[in-house]
Amino acid sequence: MEASVRAKSPKAAQRPSVADFLAEAIFSGRYQPGDFVPKEIDLCEQLGINRPAVRSDLRQLVDVGIIERISGHGSKVRDYDNWHILDPLVTEWMTRYAAPNPKVLHEILAFRLDVEPYVAMVAARNAKARDLVAIEEAYEGMGQNMHNANTPEERRLHSDYDIAFHEAIFKATHNIVWAQLSHILRPSIYLLVSLSNVQANDPDDSLERHRQVMERIRARDPEGAFLAAQAVLEGTADALHIEMPETALGRKLTAN
Repeated sequence: MEASVRAKSPKAAQRPSVADFLAEAIFSGRYQPGDFVPKEIDLCEQLGINRPAVRSDLRQLVDVGIIERISGHGSKVRDYDNWHILDPLVTEWMTRYAAPNPKVLHEILAFRLDVEPYVAMVAARNAKARDLVAIEEAYEGMGQNMHNANTPEERRLHSDYDIAFHEAIFKATHNIVWAQLSHILRPSIYLLVSLSNVQANDPDDSLERHRQVMERIRARDPEGAFLAAQAVLEGTADALHIEMPETALGRKLTAN
C-alpha cells in the first residue's frame, strides 16, 4: 500500500495592509495634510492586491478621520484636528510610525501641556497615601533603570516606569474620567517619553523634574505641582528639539 503523507499546507500569507502602508507614510510625514495619497489602481499595482481590498482598507483611514475620499480626484489627507487621535487604531499607528514627524510630536506635546499640569494640580489636592506610594515606586523604578540602562530592554523598562509615574498621577485625582483617560492616552504619552528618554541631554535633570512633581503632590501644593509638571514637559520639548507650544493652559497657571 502506497504510503501517503499529507503535507501541511503553508499558512496563507497575510495580504499587505493598505491602511498600515498609508498610515506609516502619513504619520511619518511623507504625506502631509492636504496631500493626495496614491490612487486605488496604483495601490493595487504597488501592493499586489485587488481593488475591493484597497477600498476596504482606505475605509479604515476614512472612518478615523485621517483621509477623505473626493469623488473624481482620489483620497486626501485631512488636517490633524480631524484625526480621531484617541481611537485605539490611530494611537497604535501613532506609536509605531510618528517618531520621525515633528508636527505630530508637537501636537501631542501641546495636548499634554494642556492636560498634565492640571491633572498634577488636582492630584495634589486629592491624592491618598496609596497614590503617593504608587507615584514613588514608579519614580524609584525610573531612577534605577535610568542609571543601569545599557540595553534596549533596560531603556524600555525606564520608559515603562516613566509611564507608570504619569498614570499614577492621573489615578491620584480620584476622578474616574481622568483615570480612564490615562489608559487611552498611554500610547501617545509613551511615544514622547520613549523618544525623549533616549535623546535627553541630561537624564539626571529629567529625573529631578519628575521628583519635583512627586514632592509637590506629596506636599499638597497644587500650584507647585502645576508648575513642576509643566517643567517636565519643557524638558521633553528640549530633548526632542521641539518648540514649546503656546496653549490655553500650558502658559497660564490656573490653580484656583
